[in-house]
Amino acid sequence: MSSGLLPLFPLQVVVFPGTPLPLHIFEERYKEMVGTAIRENSEFGIVLAREDGIVNAGCTVVVEKLTEIHPDGRMDILTRGRRRFEVLSLNEEKDYLQAEVRYFEDEDFHPAPPELREQALTHFQELRRLVAAREAADPDEKDPNLSFQLAQAIPDLNFLNTLLRQRSEIGRLRELNQYLEQYIPKQRAVERLRALAPTNGHGGRHVET
Repeated sequence: MSSGLLPLFPLQVVVFPGTPLPLHIFEERYKEMVGTAIRENSEFGIVLAREDGIVNAGCTVVVEKLTEIHPDGRMDILTRGRRRFEVLSLNEEKDYLQAEVRYFEDEDFHPAPPELREQALTHFQELRRLVAAREAADPDEKDPNLSFQLAQAIPDLNFLNTLLRQRSEIGRLRELNQYLEQYIPKQRAVERLRALAPTNGHGGRHVET
């Protein structure tokens, strides 16, 4: 087994460099994986899980804080995204997946024009007025990779996975603005319809879970 293999944690989530991700660890294989990461201060990779497998790109995370250990060994941890990678090959020698990966960074290092950043921030503030994104954290507006922070408020995993692969901050902000220009009006309409929905016959409105 190559010592260069990266442990993988398939989840229904996309994480970006520099962004936080709290996790609840309960499966034995992932207790082992996270335990090793904590002891060795090493990374593991978060990859988007789909019904037919995993996508071939993701982002590593490091454990910043062990929030709680439960009596049965379950763990609550806070992780933070670090490096983006592409999966080259999978290894199944352990109970959890590992992979040979190639890390990548942006290829265009030109700073995003101020007007592009301002447009994205305006869209983000509009997005946070919606119920679906009300809990989104305040972004650090000085972050040169502002797009990664703003994208956390978007629930569309396929779009987020596309954004993760984009190798230019200018390109990410453009894609983000184009997406939000369409998404925000549609989501406003959805939330208005939910607010006007008829009651369910038991004295309350229909609630989606």
